[in-house]
Amino acid sequence: MDQLIKTNVGLAQNRAKDWLSNDRNRYLTIGFVVLGVVSFFHVLFLSAPTGFPIQSTIKIEEGTTLGQIVDQFKEDKLIRSPFLMKAFVVILGGDRNVMAGDYYMGVKQNVMAIARRVTSGAFAFDPIAISVPEGATISDMSIIFSRRLPEFDERRFLSIAEDEEGYLFPDTYFFLPNTTDVQVVDVMRETFKKRIESISEEIEAFGKSVEDIIIMASILEKEARRLQTKKKISGILWKRISIGMPLQVDAVFPYIIGKNTFELTLEDLRNESPYNTYVHKGLPPTPIANPGLNSILAAVTPIESNYLFYLADRDGITHYSATFEEHKRKKRLYLN
Repeated sequence: MDQLIKTNVGLAQNRAKDWLSNDRNRYLTIGFVVLGVVSFFHVLFLSAPTGFPIQSTIKIEEGTTLGQIVDQFKEDKLIRSPFLMKAFVVILGGDRNVMAGDYYMGVKQNVMAIARRVTSGAFAFDPIAISVPEGATISDMSIIFSRRLPEFDERRFLSIAEDEEGYLFPDTYFFLPNTTDVQVVDVMRETFKKRIESISEEIEAFGKSVEDIIIMASILEKEARRLQTKKKISGILWKRISIGMPLQVDAVFPYIIGKNTFELTLEDLRNESPYNTYVHKGLPPTPIANPGLNSILAAVTPIESNYLFYLADRDGITHYSATFEEHKRKKRLYLN
């Protein structure tokens, strides 16, 4: 009898284990199915679509209907499902609560996040810090800004800034992502005017036109780094102009042909460009870069000396000479 009872108990336990095992498998299967459906639904409808326009600005015009907005968002690959976008907007406050304006899409966002943004007016325009180095040309600037500002048109910038070389002040700017090329030029030009006000007395006392001063400053920006060195070179270059000697500065050649001092050939020095200061006396016709304040200050506060020549070695150290023979010796010593 005892053995029979043990046998029955064992069978019951095995059946219970089988039942529990089958039940667990059943729940796991159901769980996986539900998870799969949710994941499929999320990927298909809720998640950002492939091709989401990261770092772009999306504009909602005044008077645009919710239907037009979701159709546009679908076309621009902001959302996958216009139906869900409408549903979330209505739940979050209704189609009349959609706020017109420019929305910056810095990162991918799902349809719920986008619905929440357009109903709350979360434009997400945080200023972007963009540094423009001293001595940058408008061509350099076009590359710098086009990489950071979605609404910046590189070609249009080059066109409208063509006559602004030298007058777009190099600095660190804080622009909103929807800032345009036209606005960039306006801000940089105004910054230039404000910054040179701090040395307006020196500029006026120097007695030369602002145009000539900025051209000289742009050369000094490329010729030296330290203020004291710039002032010494300024004295030499203004002296050359006063005695009718060509400026003969290599700083113009990156602007003309993209070559630096150590790459120039004798043929390069004969280039007929009006910016070639070996061929043409006086200052170039326009600035060759956008100088910083120190270079502008150096242009109007030159240090007088008996030097007429200078050169910078490969370590950036400047050597001065009073005569051409001395200059040639230093050239052989420091450059060859």
